[in-house]
Amino acid sequence: MSETRAGADDGGNRAANIFDVARLAGVSHQTVSRVINDLPNVRPATRARVEQAIAQLRYSPSPAARALVTRRTRTIGLVTPGISDYGPTSIATHFNFAARAARYSVDTVSALDPDPAAIRGVVEGLLRQRVDAIVLIVVDVGVLEVVRGLDLSIPLVAATSSPRRSPLIVSIDQYRGARSAVRHLAELGHTRILHLAGPLRAPDALERIRGWREELSERRLQIVEPVSGDWTAASGFARGRELDVEPGSAIFVGNDHMAIGLMSALRERGLRVPEDVSVVGFDDVPEAGYLYPALTTVRQDFSTLGELIMQKVLIAVEEPDSVTEDTPIPTHLIVRQSTAPPGS
Repeated sequence: MSETRAGADDGGNRAANIFDVARLAGVSHQTVSRVINDLPNVRPATRARVEQAIAQLRYSPSPAARALVTRRTRTIGLVTPGISDYGPTSIATHFNFAARAARYSVDTVSALDPDPAAIRGVVEGLLRQRVDAIVLIVVDVGVLEVVRGLDLSIPLVAATSSPRRSPLIVSIDQYRGARSAVRHLAELGHTRILHLAGPLRAPDALERIRGWREELSERRLQIVEPVSGDWTAASGFARGRELDVEPGSAIFVGNDHMAIGLMSALRERGLRVPEDVSVVGFDDVPEAGYLYPALTTVRQDFSTLGELIMQKVLIAVEEPDSVTEDTPIPTHLIVRQSTAPPGS
């Protein structure tokens, strides 16, 4: 009677290996390897016999053995900024979900210093670990230029905002999102629409400034140079105490956390939202709908962004000759109680 399972002579304690599968299926271990790695030139009947043996033995090939055959580790290097801001954190979370669904593991490295040289060092470290691709969440325009200049042997996909298109850039449309926020305020009747921007080296902040400025320009409304914060509620509060704002004004804020701080500062100054000043944020953080008043904001679809990044990675790794388009994901304006016509 022949063996039908691994470890028949050692109490069944030994895990099945590729040779056990080959014996049970009556094929060479090379054929088993071809089936495992979905390589061509295996007859359907042979493939079915091998797959049945794999199931019967509950055989699970080791990642190291599979990598030797495919030259792939099914691991993606993810470089995140060393900050806990809602946007980058959400992108990383949803990308991890998408990678897991595609049966890839993610090796995450936080770049505490956004300096381009530091980013280059992080990328080189991931290359030594033989990752199949690198995903970079960009929060500094200097890093974006470094990305464009890297000559890598594996794909690099950047999650960033830029007016310049690239097939390996994935983004949410910050520019049109900003325009929708300003358009909403203008259509309410506001003619003086200020902007509290994010850090001026942040690609997202620059695209939101561009959208704010161009929407005002097309409407021939007054443009007051924006002031900038650092994405935090504390910076929104500090700028809100100094901002040249008067009843009837509106403020487009670069993100929701700064908007939260700003509204607190306005309340301290005796200015009511939205009766005296309308406020629009950006992101739609989970708290936005529970503020008083609830915050009108621009929602970003981070779930779709994470899936799109993974899709770009898969195409770049598995179909390297394919060319994909850079089509930014649209945003959605969520109107709540922090905006109203002036004087209402």
